[in-house]
Amino acid sequence: MEYSAEHIEVLSDLEAVRKRPGMYIGGIGIRGLHHLLWEVVDNAIDEALAGYCDRIKVVLHEDGSASVEDNGRGIPTERHRLGKSALEIVMTKLHAGGKFSKKAYKVSGGLHGVGISVVNALSEWLEVYVKRNGKVYYQRYERGKPVTELKVVGETNETGTLVRFKPDEEIFETTEFRYDIVAHRLKELAFLTKGVRIELIDERKNKREVFYSENGILDYIKLLNKGKTKLHEPIYIHEKVNDVEIEIALQFTDTDHEVVLGYANNIHNDEGGTHVVGFRAGLTRAINEYGRKHIKKYTPITGLDVREGLTAIISVKVPEPQFEGQTKTKLSNSEVKTAVESVVYRRVLEWMEENPDSASKIIEKCQTTRRAREAAKRARELVKKKSEVATLPGKLADCSSRNPAERELFIVEGESAGGSAKQARDRRFQAILPIRGKIINVEKAGLMKVLKNEEVKAIISAIGAGMGKDFDINRIRYGKVIIMTDADVDGAHIRTLLLTFFYRYMKPLIEYGHLYIAQPPLYRVKKGKKTYYVYSDSELEDLLKRIGDAEVQRYKGLGEMNPEQLWETTMNPQNRILIKVTIEDASMAEELITVLMGEDVEDRRKFIIEHSKEVRNLDV
Repeated sequence: MEYSAEHIEVLSDLEAVRKRPGMYIGGIGIRGLHHLLWEVVDNAIDEALAGYCDRIKVVLHEDGSASVEDNGRGIPTERHRLGKSALEIVMTKLHAGGKFSKKAYKVSGGLHGVGISVVNALSEWLEVYVKRNGKVYYQRYERGKPVTELKVVGETNETGTLVRFKPDEEIFETTEFRYDIVAHRLKELAFLTKGVRIELIDERKNKREVFYSENGILDYIKLLNKGKTKLHEPIYIHEKVNDVEIEIALQFTDTDHEVVLGYANNIHNDEGGTHVVGFRAGLTRAINEYGRKHIKKYTPITGLDVREGLTAIISVKVPEPQFEGQTKTKLSNSEVKTAVESVVYRRVLEWMEENPDSASKIIEKCQTTRRAREAAKRARELVKKKSEVATLPGKLADCSSRNPAERELFIVEGESAGGSAKQARDRRFQAILPIRGKIINVEKAGLMKVLKNEEVKAIISAIGAGMGKDFDINRIRYGKVIIMTDADVDGAHIRTLLLTFFYRYMKPLIEYGHLYIAQPPLYRVKKGKKTYYVYSDSELEDLLKRIGDAEVQRYKGLGEMNPEQLWETTMNPQNRILIKVTIEDASMAEELITVLMGEDVEDRRKFIIEHSKEVRNLDV
């Protein structure tokens, strides 16, 4: 094939964004969609960090658009040296903005000057109102291009910016903003930017919330640890080292799980980075230093022993942050590690000296974790040794394919449903693992109890990649692990228990997109010789309106379907509906699992009452 100079294409800024959106927002699914909103919200938050904004309003409109309004300084509207208004330059040019030097913003989340212009490029339309210089300015864009001139539409004595945009259906797999995701992010930002009032209005559901925090991340850590038994009051650190501002809250609980959230300039770095590495190193050093000094025959601990039961929020403000990737998932400034480590080491050691009773509890927790880790390692090695001698669970009906990418494992509740599934499956690539009853609630049980549970052992053995810290995603025996339970309360409970287990002990299975939930039909509808399978009450209502009276059968369990029906509706890749399990936000998942599966009954009761109106199907 010929390849010459004429084949070299040069795309304009916004054409390039529309051609390869994933480079700028990380994907075109639900995460990429919400990333558009975060870019606009982050601009408002940057005004707050600069000290010019204390009110932000986010609206999810009925027409599918979203708007963000702040009372900051307003995007400059004056004529730029490039011959257009500064506003139009910012909205249409990549790498154009006020955050490259430190004259307008000392710290900011936006660094590359691509945020708002990318939102503009990936929107069907975008409108911007700017209050500045006593006037209200307006301009409209469609798919990144201005369709009106910048014009004055009113007078005002206020300042600020309002951006309203509608994500482009030509680009995104879905254009519906999810209230829970937006609310969680705004609540998080209110904790990270104390004193700023953030209002969220959802016109689609007639819903409104206001997020505001006086005490910032101290309030946040209390929320994350709500319902858990705390070993001490939160430790709070706030210091500036050179130009790096460090704010940390940490607290140990009696759980086996760790929640560590890292933020740089209010951007959540879900892959951590140098600030998180520095925090871990400083905390481990401080605990070991205190232990050697005050405890006889002290056995030093490792970073792993400090993790269990630890909740921490690490927020740094950095004038020149370096991130891996445009979506800023990992901070890489080396000077931040040094600064955070030294501050955490010194301040935690001082706190332990001043609070010896609490310090003793932390030391005992870490030593217990060390002993449990060593015992669990021996137990895991035993499990691993047994699995290496090919002891796949006896009830596993494996498939014949040797290609993990095409192999599927269905985890099915009950012997009856398991029997139907074994007959229904395609033996070449589908394996069936029936489990008996409800597996152990891993949120309440310790690791040793979890390892002794027969159903859990069968799942670990079948998937073949270990568990917990030893889980290796490269060793999984199946490309898809599919939870298939009855469409009733018991089925939902079993599904939740399984999801909790996978979240706690095989999280990479979720993170790498290998875990799914099967959707069996709720109804079988027969009219004459025609049979329809229906998956929701609203779908049933629509079908009956269309076809009139018909024979309706409600499926309460998988066992009520014969193998042919189970294959046709739930297992056949051509027809089935699978829901991929994702972790959109680790802290939101953490909070939800703690409430639903933890020890605090009162919190669970409140959650159920609060969300009862959202229930669509409930069997009694």
